[in-house]
Amino acid sequence: MRLFGFRNKSAAARKTIQAIGEDSASSAFDLADALEEMSFLDHLEELRWRILKGIGAVILGAVFCGIFDDFVIDRILLGPTKQDFFMYQLFGFEAKALILQNRTVTGQFFAYWGSVFVVGIIIGAPIAIYQFWKFIEPGLYPEEKKGMRFASFFATGFFVLGVGFGYCVITPMALQFFANFVISEQIVNEFDITKYFSLITTWVFGVGLLFELPVVMFFLSKIGIIDSTVLRKGRKYALIAILILGAFLTPPDPVSQLLVAVPMVGLYELSIWIAKRVERREKRRLEKALE
Repeated sequence: MRLFGFRNKSAAARKTIQAIGEDSASSAFDLADALEEMSFLDHLEELRWRILKGIGAVILGAVFCGIFDDFVIDRILLGPTKQDFFMYQLFGFEAKALILQNRTVTGQFFAYWGSVFVVGIIIGAPIAIYQFWKFIEPGLYPEEKKGMRFASFFATGFFVLGVGFGYCVITPMALQFFANFVISEQIVNEFDITKYFSLITTWVFGVGLLFELPVVMFFLSKIGIIDSTVLRKGRKYALIAILILGAFLTPPDPVSQLLVAVPMVGLYELSIWIAKRVERREKRRLEKALE
């Protein structure tokens, strides 16, 4: 990875590219006299604009949520509280309708804006990841860009997959567990709307972040902090950590915890495979450099 990326091709670089052809253009960028490096301040300016664009994507996502707030709140966020929620029909069990109450003066106000903000983050996350990729791309060598394209693409994909899993599986299972958990018939389960939206955010957004495990392992193996051997030896410890995380993110029943643990174990095994591929690629690159 280059210390400083490149913003524009200089005139010498353009002439060199025309002389050797576009297919060999990447070789031209290795010539220091044919490149225009970005200064440290230029990098800060570029980073500032990438951050602003990422924040702008989140704001646009929040605006989109605000425009279609009836659909987003009634059909999506409050969907798991209804008996006819599509996942209950898919699971094949009779669900119990949840009753939500507002017990504070500002409860609905903060619940609304908090929901808009969280949905904005989820919608804007792919664009924010893309902006991060575009910031570091100029400082990478061609062979490094291939791996980073994989990481940026799958970071978005795994996050969306995790959000979908948290919303479609964890949330309805957890809500029905708490709705049907009764210690006395004299106590009626009626949930506070602030707590409800807070739990929805934790389950959905938290599982989305957990599904980033293979991407994190890719970066750690890329920079040499971990390798596939360490991951294989640490399977039993990873399983314990996964069960603990599952206990935090799900109700305290074994079914819900297994629903989180099973895909997480699969993602851990995928991380081992990714780390092994990175090691083989780095080994081939080193052998090629020593020839």
